[in-house]
Amino acid sequence: MTKTYPALAALAVACFATTASADKIKFDYWYGLTGDLGVVLAQTCDRFNASQDKYEAVCTGYDGYENVVQSAIAAFRAGKAPALLQSFDAGTADLMMSGQFYAVTQMMKDYNIEIDWSDYFPAIGNYYASSKGELFSMPFNSSTAVMYYNTDDLTAAGVAIPTTWDEFGAALQALKAKNAAKCAYGYEPQVWIDLEQYSAINNIPLATNNNGYDGLDTQLVYNTTSAVKHMEDIKSWLDAGLAEMKVSAGGMNSQEAFSQNLCSFFFGSIASHSSLNLKHAEGLNWDVAMIPTEKGMERHNSVVGGASLWVLAGKTEEEYRGVAEYLKFIATPEEIKFFVSNTGYIAVTKSAFDALTGEGFYSAAPFKGREVAIASLTATEPGPLGRGFRLGSMIQLRAEWLSEVQAALAGDKPVQEAYDTAVERGNALLAKFAKTYAGKTLP
Repeated sequence: MTKTYPALAALAVACFATTASADKIKFDYWYGLTGDLGVVLAQTCDRFNASQDKYEAVCTGYDGYENVVQSAIAAFRAGKAPALLQSFDAGTADLMMSGQFYAVTQMMKDYNIEIDWSDYFPAIGNYYASSKGELFSMPFNSSTAVMYYNTDDLTAAGVAIPTTWDEFGAALQALKAKNAAKCAYGYEPQVWIDLEQYSAINNIPLATNNNGYDGLDTQLVYNTTSAVKHMEDIKSWLDAGLAEMKVSAGGMNSQEAFSQNLCSFFFGSIASHSSLNLKHAEGLNWDVAMIPTEKGMERHNSVVGGASLWVLAGKTEEEYRGVAEYLKFIATPEEIKFFVSNTGYIAVTKSAFDALTGEGFYSAAPFKGREVAIASLTATEPGPLGRGFRLGSMIQLRAEWLSEVQAALAGDKPVQEAYDTAVERGNALLAKFAKTYAGKTLP
């Protein structure tokens, strides 16, 4: 008989656990992060579920931001959307104008949960806020773009870290002169970096109405700015062999080529910092710096990338309470530290960043260098052109840019013609977006 007790006890525990789980109030959370970063996001769900016994976040990963947003839109129409959605920066205007969300500041107020919204870095909070400063979604996995460089290669070539694009071009020439066989700059077209970050940092408009913030009757104008010359410079570096195209379809992408010590420079999100630390060639020594500016231009703040968390409409009060508790949980200093420690993303609040700095978090590997992203985001207080981009159909706008840039880089047309075409098609999309919401204004 004594041998049966452990089995009976285990059965009782299992039954109790099943009952307890069934009694929990569940809410669906869909996210788009993949790979190592997606694993860490899933861990935040597990940590929340283990921290209390009343609510359960049912977290489902999708293959990328675009897929999760499109899936949520389809599910919403069918009445099966999640309570919580991770949406990237490009979906912000579309979600705002849909009205099918529960503003996060209002929700936390309704459930008597205090969050110091002023603690969020302005360059982050402003992107997801209304004109009145109300945050519609919760800043979460925030990033910005930086320049990654091989320290040994630059030292061997006698090259200082470039701070302007003229210096960057000269650095490529010096690197190739030192080692003609090595790729100096691993390049892949990235609208977020080549156009959006470039425009913000140099304080030039991407679109009218202060990049769309001041009205729906917005038009793209990036074909009339120095962004055209910047892309022409990139093409000239590729044509001269100072840069090499690195895209996944043809093998390694730019990050992978850099991590395998095949290229001396690449540009990417600060979120790649963690992946590079985990997976890189033996003996690779590297660091990060802010993206260069145009010569003679004052540096302005870069813009936030990554994603925020949107609470969608049509859910029960119990589900919303669970979502509110989850958002409260991930906003704690302990959870912010867990997330930034295990990803390359940045601390979204000033207090969390100051606490991590005080602990020496950014003083040594593997985290040293990530403070560059904060320095970039806070280079200036966000002005009218530094808040981000409030453009409808932004996913399609980015696709038009990429299609035309690929044609230009392939030599099928001049860069100016490519940008003119992308702007023309983009403006048609913006006009359609404005017509969809005729009579309405941006919140």
